[in-house]
Amino acid sequence: MTRLPKDLNQLPKLRDSLSFLYIEHAVIEQDALSIVALREGERVPVPIAAMTVLLLGPGVRVTHAAIKAICDNGCTVIWCGEFGSRFYAVGMGETRSASNLLLQAKLCMDERAHMEVVRRMYVRRFPDMDCSGLTLRQIRGLEGIRVREAYRQFAGQYGVPWKKRSYKQEDWDEADPINRALSVANSVLYGICQAAIVSLGFSPGLGFIHTGKMLSFVYDIADLYKLEASVPAAFSVIGGSYADLEREVRAACRRWIRTARVLKRIPEDIAWILDASSMGDQENAHEVGALWDGDGEQLQGGHNYAEEADE
Repeated sequence: MTRLPKDLNQLPKLRDSLSFLYIEHAVIEQDALSIVALREGERVPVPIAAMTVLLLGPGVRVTHAAIKAICDNGCTVIWCGEFGSRFYAVGMGETRSASNLLLQAKLCMDERAHMEVVRRMYVRRFPDMDCSGLTLRQIRGLEGIRVREAYRQFAGQYGVPWKKRSYKQEDWDEADPINRALSVANSVLYGICQAAIVSLGFSPGLGFIHTGKMLSFVYDIADLYKLEASVPAAFSVIGGSYADLEREVRAACRRWIRTARVLKRIPEDIAWILDASSMGDQENAHEVGALWDGDGEQLQGGHNYAEEADE
């Protein structure tokens, strides 16, 4: 039986957690202090205390008690479309410190700091590319060339016909197999990155390279690992024999994500990108929050300041 931790300090660290589990066409109920998936007469225990994200696909019914158990164990829940290809909602529990979110917002809103973060992201993706003397447009051009060449190399390695990256969300079945596989694999990677970002106390919407969407920072971070995880996973499946494209791509993506040590690297990479070398796993917040007092100062929360106001 999985027992809840007595306090948040005992929650498993992100880098030690399992990556994700995708469930569809099942009933999820609370089982003691954990959960169980009921499907076709089987009761499948889910090790929720050791998981990072639970992806719920079509046909899933989940009880309120099960959702509470999931969130109490520090697992993020993502409701997604068929094959994990679309995100509809996300939920999580726990009360954590907002220090990482405040740092992210500060860097995002400062134009000079924002640009420095963008450059560090590209350096992390392409460590042999000198971005110091290049404009952002030039950097993007070099990025496009490298990504295009990477697709060609994977296509040649796995013997997959390749034209270009192209898909339409509103007409899924019209896409060719490799583009469908890439979409599924990227969706899995986005789920992992979103869960990690939220678990570390950052906002998925405050992006630096990407902007304007609620998952902009997710796309930023996922781009660091696509050529090591989701892209080779997709090409490896299409290059072989497969019976169920989406299911086999998800399984391959799980293996590639584990091999690339994505969950271990995300906290380290975000800390380096944001130049926050002391950033660790998410910390507990104080029981009572602080009050903003101007000039970057904070006051103790949970205190009545009426008498001080009269002085």
